[in-house]
Amino acid sequence: MIRIFGYIVVSFLWLEAVYHVAIFGLNGVQPLLMLAFAIFVAGVETIFVRLTKKRGVNLGFLWGVQGLNFFLFVVQLVYYKIFTRPLMLEVAFVTGGDALTDFAGVALDGIKNSIVPILLMALPLIVMAVLLKKKILLLEQNTKKEWLGNGGIIVAGLLSVCLLLVGAYHSEDEFYGEYQEFYAPDEIVQEYGVLPLYARQLMFDLLPEKATEVWQGGIPVVEATESVEPSGTEMGTEVEEPEIETGPVIDTSPNVLNIDFDALKANGDGNIDWLADVMQNMSPSKKNEYTGMMKGYNLIYITAEAFSPYAVSEELTPTLYKMINSGVVVKDYYIPLWNTSTSDGEYVNLMGQIPDGTHSFRRTQYNTYPYSLPAYFEAEGAKSYAYHNNSLSYYDRYITHPNLGFDFKAALRGSLSLEAWGHKIFQMNDPKAWPSSDYDMMVGTVPEWIDDERFFAYYMTLSGHTNYTWAGNQMARKNQELVSHLPYSEQMKAYIACNYEVERALTYIVEQLTAAGKLDTTLIVLSADHHPYGMKNVKSEMEAFNGTTMTNLDVQRNCLVMWNSQMEPVVVEKTCSALDILPTIMNLFGFEYDSRLFAGRDMLSDSPSLVVFSNRSFITDSVIYDASTNTITPRTETAVSGDYIEAMKAYVKTMFQYSAGILNHGFDEAVGEVVIEKPKQSIDKTFFQKPFKEIYVYE
Repeated sequence: MIRIFGYIVVSFLWLEAVYHVAIFGLNGVQPLLMLAFAIFVAGVETIFVRLTKKRGVNLGFLWGVQGLNFFLFVVQLVYYKIFTRPLMLEVAFVTGGDALTDFAGVALDGIKNSIVPILLMALPLIVMAVLLKKKILLLEQNTKKEWLGNGGIIVAGLLSVCLLLVGAYHSEDEFYGEYQEFYAPDEIVQEYGVLPLYARQLMFDLLPEKATEVWQGGIPVVEATESVEPSGTEMGTEVEEPEIETGPVIDTSPNVLNIDFDALKANGDGNIDWLADVMQNMSPSKKNEYTGMMKGYNLIYITAEAFSPYAVSEELTPTLYKMINSGVVVKDYYIPLWNTSTSDGEYVNLMGQIPDGTHSFRRTQYNTYPYSLPAYFEAEGAKSYAYHNNSLSYYDRYITHPNLGFDFKAALRGSLSLEAWGHKIFQMNDPKAWPSSDYDMMVGTVPEWIDDERFFAYYMTLSGHTNYTWAGNQMARKNQELVSHLPYSEQMKAYIACNYEVERALTYIVEQLTAAGKLDTTLIVLSADHHPYGMKNVKSEMEAFNGTTMTNLDVQRNCLVMWNSQMEPVVVEKTCSALDILPTIMNLFGFEYDSRLFAGRDMLSDSPSLVVFSNRSFITDSVIYDASTNTITPRTETAVSGDYIEAMKAYVKTMFQYSAGILNHGFDEAVGEVVIEKPKQSIDKTFFQKPFKEIYVYE
């Protein structure tokens, strides 16, 4: 028994070591939690491989558990190589089937790029075969004494895990918060290993949350410590007051709704009470000179797959270049990478909230959203459309997007039946291409809304999806000649080539709007779901392109399109992120909304800068805090105190919890029920309260 147990423990440690070096290099790791879980799991597996009197059955169990261990680590390795994120169990269970069909080529490429560590991970299987042949590993049934010993090992492993967590809880060690709160699975797998990552997902609600005092109020700010005299004056000198030109009075009242917080708390739900307390004490953003600037306009909103500034140039993409550098010009813009990359990117863009771990968008199907963008447009008599040039079923968009109020269509059915869902397929040229063309999607869908008196059209594109090779991306191959002269790597040129479809798509939209006489009354917004993390060595590629050294946060800098043909350029100097898009649109369109319902803030308001990342790093007007390295980089000459950093950490943590609460407890709906005048909601709430299987049946 001891030999089997020892072999399994050593094989786990070998798998952990190969994974860690292959993904993170020789950076250090904290091994205690990994070892404790290895002891526990190895004890359980040892029971199975010596369970019966039949050696053949026990041998099958041994190969089964070791094959499973190998598979679980290889899957994590390949997934991280492709997506630069650990695989979450929910992602595997929810979208695994679609991913196998839609991204098979990407997966094969990931396996090819991981072949050496995969072979190294297979080494324990080879060693096991040798040890079995030499009869060093024995498969006889456990004796009573061995059963007791095995049980003791399992208990010892479990106690070790508990002692580590309990000790960290009571010592207020940051490790407990990092592991328990589960905001950063990428850091968990880097710091503690693959086994602790899997274990954390399986015991999601078993650990108590470390009690902390959450932040109440607005974003903390650093106060200047020294007064500065106006230039050109001396102390005691009278300064002539300049004449102030009077103009129209600008409404700077807060963007809030008439919420009866007492009624909101009267439902007796402690979670709603907590959320209401946070909301009531938050500092709302204010109306400004841009409030209602686009009132009554049309909206075209695009989430562009893996888009970034590296795909834009004045020479090759003049439409994109013009839109990014006119309209609302945000000089310091970020699109953080979240756990469920594309789906979370869409969630941020359309909901203005921080995603909660995994598949936040999918979970919106169980709530109603009286303050969604489609609800506001419907209240003003306009229809909202949504399109994607891939499958209806992927990420459950065929449920989530209609639940927000969109008429959603896609180019393919995915796992849905033709009879039930054929009417939700739009026609386009070669929809099965990988990836398919964003331009062709526009050609196939723009006629559906261009003649409406007023419209809101939302798009999730695909052309910019990895792989960035001529063989692995049909759009890159299609536009290869256009980029052949560029002085970049083959991978970067392939990336630029496939994103040329976005340029063609926007140019077509502008042409169609112009022909319909609607260009001047349409706002076009484009933001990515995430940076092109699918590039091999993406940080090195970006550094070579820019000629500068970049941090992990720098990699997530991006660009934004928020453009109307008639508006003068509005330059935004403060640091913003995709979380800020939705409240900015709300303000521009003059919608009556409550800015406290969103994690982001109107970019055009006087709210201070704040960008948050998945591991709770943050950027403010004063500092850049990188949680992965625990480094603080000042952005001004004003001294930043430790108290300010701690206050910011508390505020960011509160915003994560607040966003999660809004999603998980239907707070958006609860607020809507106590507001006197609220936008209409087109979705039948009772329909989405039915069990999932009663609504949709897969083939």
